[in-house]
Amino acid sequence: MKKKTKVFIIALLLILCTGCTKTLKDGKEVVTNPETGQTLTSNILCRPSEEQLLEKYSEYDEKLTVSLDDLPECNNFTPSKLKYNGLWESIFVKPLSYIILKLGYLVKNMGISVMIIGLLIRLIMMPIQIKTVKQSENMKKIQPEMARIEKKYANKTDNDSLMMKSQETMMLYKKYQINPVSGCLLAFIQLPIFFAFLEAINRTPAIFEGTFLTMNLGMTPTTGIASHNYIYIILIVLIILTTFLSFKISMSSQNQPTEMQEQMKFMFIFMIAMVAFASLSLPTALALYWIVTNGFAVIQNLVIKKIIGKRN
Repeated sequence: MKKKTKVFIIALLLILCTGCTKTLKDGKEVVTNPETGQTLTSNILCRPSEEQLLEKYSEYDEKLTVSLDDLPECNNFTPSKLKYNGLWESIFVKPLSYIILKLGYLVKNMGISVMIIGLLIRLIMMPIQIKTVKQSENMKKIQPEMARIEKKYANKTDNDSLMMKSQETMMLYKKYQINPVSGCLLAFIQLPIFFAFLEAINRTPAIFEGTFLTMNLGMTPTTGIASHNYIYIILIVLIILTTFLSFKISMSSQNQPTEMQEQMKFMFIFMIAMVAFASLSLPTALALYWIVTNGFAVIQNLVIKKIIGKRN
């Protein structure tokens, strides 16, 4: 792994560990919104507007990072107004919250705002996605030559043979302009964006107080189904479906040996199950972001593959 990549990963991990959500607690018990099932945070970015939620936060005002009286109204929130000192929130969370709020007030719906911004981020990352798909297609092309190298050095375990095998493999990668590390770049970029959306939603009352198609944006599907709003079942189905399609297309672009395919299949099933389970406790706004961006990624990958296929 290149030095620059290692530095990038370490820097990303450090950023993710600073200025994160602080759960509001009453002693050892986590404070939740009884209406939505959402876990409340002590470092919210602006004042709640719903009377019931405002009263709930007022009960724990002394436990908040910034007192309710010192918090700006959400429609007046700007990243510079609130002096939280976390690097993570300064770079990602507060700017993202501000953009979601501004667009949300413009389109008059915070759920639509979250989805639009998610799509815009996907469009901005399209050059990286195109490069990733190209590399996947190139990986398919080099499989016969890779098999030849594997056969050539089969059962050779001495250092000289292993070094020669590595050199021939790298020359093959260079010939077809393949960078094994760059395939992970999109995932590394998406990870902080996903957590930034989660933080922005959980810490911005105007976002999690909003609604979209009868669904409260801060409500968890578990609470929504328990309150007999069965549209949340459709939400969970869409999360699982878009995740399944996204992972399946990603796997189909990788021509792996049979043993590796079995491992990938297991990981595929495990990831789907994990996403399905996690979706039960995530806020609706984040579910909307996940569905729209994954759905767009599926269509995007199919279109890019078709264009590349015609060029080849």
